[in-house]
Amino acid sequence: MHELSIALGIVKIAEEECRKAKANNIKSIELEIGAMSGIEMSALDFAWPVAVKDTMLEHASREIDFISGKARCVDCDTEFDVEHSYDTCPKCNSYFKDIYQGKEMRVKALEVE
Repeated sequence: MHELSIALGIVKIAEEECRKAKANNIKSIELEIGAMSGIEMSALDFAWPVAVKDTMLEHASREIDFISGKARCVDCDTEFDVEHSYDTCPKCNSYFKDIYQGKEMRVKALEVE
């Protein structure tokens, strides 16, 4: 379950940014997580309370912006939605694609006080 280490990494980033802003508390955190990021959302939800316990994020609200996967076929230049890395182009059935959206995992915003 690598989601625990991901959650701990988010806590570290948030606390570092909070200190840079000379703030004492984090009210909310907004994350961007892509469909192709490899993060299992139910596992992240399970690990989150353990990761944020006794941290600045313990009482913060959490918002997750889910980003769908998008790719461009290398062979025919068709753009299409993807859910899995093995999805084929709907036009030419090629497996060769450039996934340009959906691999994101970032802290988008923090509200501090």
